[in-house]
Amino acid sequence: MKQSMMLIPTLREVPADAEIKSHQLLLRAGFMRQNASGIYSYLPLGTRVLQKVEQIVREEMNAAGAVELLMPALQQAELWQESGRWYTYGPELMRMRDRHEREFALGATHEEVITSLVRDEVKSYKKLPLTLYQIQTKFRDEKRPRFGLLRGREFIMKDAYSFHSSHESLDQVYEQIFQAYSNVFRRCGLDFRAVIADSGAMGGKDTHEFMVLSDVGEDTIAYSDTSNYAANIEMAPVINTYEKENEPAKELEKVLTENQKTIEEVSSFLQVETRKCIKSLLFKVDEQYVLVLARGDHEVNDIKLKNLFEASVVELASGEDTKEILGCPVGSLGPINVENVEIVADEAVRYVVNGVCGANEDNYHYINVNAERDFKVSRYADLRFIQEGDPSPDGKGKILFAKGIEVGHVFKLGTRYSEAMGATYLDENGKAKPMIMGCYGIGVSRTMASVAEQFNDDKGLVWPANIAPYELHLIAINLKDEVQASLAEELYSLFNANRFEVLFDDRAERPGVKFADSDLIGLPLRITVGKKAAEGIVELKVRKTGEMIEIHKDDLLDKIKELLPTL
Repeated sequence: MKQSMMLIPTLREVPADAEIKSHQLLLRAGFMRQNASGIYSYLPLGTRVLQKVEQIVREEMNAAGAVELLMPALQQAELWQESGRWYTYGPELMRMRDRHEREFALGATHEEVITSLVRDEVKSYKKLPLTLYQIQTKFRDEKRPRFGLLRGREFIMKDAYSFHSSHESLDQVYEQIFQAYSNVFRRCGLDFRAVIADSGAMGGKDTHEFMVLSDVGEDTIAYSDTSNYAANIEMAPVINTYEKENEPAKELEKVLTENQKTIEEVSSFLQVETRKCIKSLLFKVDEQYVLVLARGDHEVNDIKLKNLFEASVVELASGEDTKEILGCPVGSLGPINVENVEIVADEAVRYVVNGVCGANEDNYHYINVNAERDFKVSRYADLRFIQEGDPSPDGKGKILFAKGIEVGHVFKLGTRYSEAMGATYLDENGKAKPMIMGCYGIGVSRTMASVAEQFNDDKGLVWPANIAPYELHLIAINLKDEVQASLAEELYSLFNANRFEVLFDDRAERPGVKFADSDLIGLPLRITVGKKAAEGIVELKVRKTGEMIEIHKDDLLDKIKELLPTL
C-alpha cells in the first residue's frame, strides 16, 4: 500500500490526556483516535493490527474445536432477568428502551444470549460437547475510562462458550481452550502469566486470568519466587501459621485516643505495633451487614469475604450506614459489645494478645483486647490479602508481586446459567439434565494495546512481525530522482509479487520526517532507497535492534525471508 493513499495522522507531541506508553504511541503513530471518553475509532494501521490478532485467535480457537458465530449486541432484558443478572450486574451494563418501551441492554457479555440460543436448538446429549465463539464489540459503562484501550467503554472481544453433558468433558475443553489462549498470547509475542482468578459477576468456579506483565497493569499478581505458582492477589490463599505471643492476658481498658482515627495514628499514639491492632470494617454482604476483623498490618480481601458467604455483592458500608447501625464513626469501630451484626475475622486475629480495637465511641479505643474473652467471632477464615514475603500457597518459596494487564479469562461456569434459564438436554436414558457450561474471553483490542505497552522504545512502537500492520516499510529518499524512484517502484512490485505486506512511503516529505514516522509506526523492517540506488544498493534497518545493513537488491528477498521469522 502506498502511504500517500493511507490515513496515518502522526503526531509529534504527546497527547495531554494519554497517561501510558501504549495510549500515547497508538495516538501519536496514527493507529486510533478518541471519539469520546473510553470510545475510539481504529484507523487503517490499527485496524490491520486488530485483524492480525483476530486471525491468530480464530486459528487457535478453530484448532481447539470451537466454531464461530455472531450474536446481536442488542440484548433483551428478559434474558438477563431470567439469569438474575439484570438486577445484580451493576451500572456498567448499558440499559435502554426502544420506542415500544421494551428494555434492552448493549452486550457487555453474552452468557444469556448463547444459553437461550443453545437451549432452543440443542436437545440431546448426542450434540454435546459444543463450543461456540464470536469476535464482537462489547459495551461497559466504566465509571472512569482510562489508559486508552485498557479500560474503555467500547472494546473488541472474543467470547466463547462451551456446553457439556459431564464435568469431565468440561475439564477437557477447558484445558484445550487454556492451551489455545497460551498459544495466542505467545504468538503475539507477549510476556504473560496464567493466574488463578475470581469469576466476579460471571459466576462459576475454577477460573484463570491471562495477565500481561506490565507496570501499568491494574491487577496485582502474586507469584512464587521458586515455582510456577501465580494468582491474582484477590485469590491467593494465605497459608501462614500464626502463634500467640507468650504473655499473660491483661485487663481490658478503655482509653482516650482523641482525634486518632487510622490504624497508623492509633498505633503511634499508643506506641504499639500495627500488628497488635484489630481493624474493624463494616461490609454489606448482599442484604446483610457483617463486621469484618483483620490485624492492623493486614488488608481485608472483599473477594474472599464474598466467597465465604457465597454472596453476589459485597461492598464496604458507607459512613452514614456505619453510624446508623453501630452508632459510631468508622474510625472508632470495634467488635466489643456488638450484638446486632455478625462478626467474622481473619485467622490472624485469633492470635492477637492484648491488642487494640475501637470502642464504638468517638475518640476512644480499648487496649488489652483478646478475642473470645472480650468479643465473640462467629467464623474465622482466610480473609486478608496475601503479602510479599508470605509463604507461597503451593508451599514452594516466598510470594513476590508483579503488575499485570488482564487480556484473557477462562471460567468453568457449571450450571449457573443453564439451571436459571432452563437449558437442558436429554441424557442416554431420556432424562432432562442441565447443560454444564464453560466461558472463555480474550480482549482483542486490549491485546493490541498490551503489545504496544511491551514493545516500544524512545522512538516509537516496535511491532512483532506477525501482528505488525505491515512487515516492510519502503522509503525512497528523493522521488524526484528518477533512479531512486525507479528502484523504489521496482522493489514495491517485487515485494507485492512475493506476498510481503509492504507500506511504501511515496509522500513528498523530507527524509527526516519519513524516518521519524517510520520509527514511530514501528514496522519490523525498513528498506531505504537512497544515494546508492544507481548501484542497486539499499539500506535495510531492523526496527527491533536498530541494526543497519547495506545490501544489493538481488540479495534483499533472501535477507528479508531470513530476518522476519526472528522478529
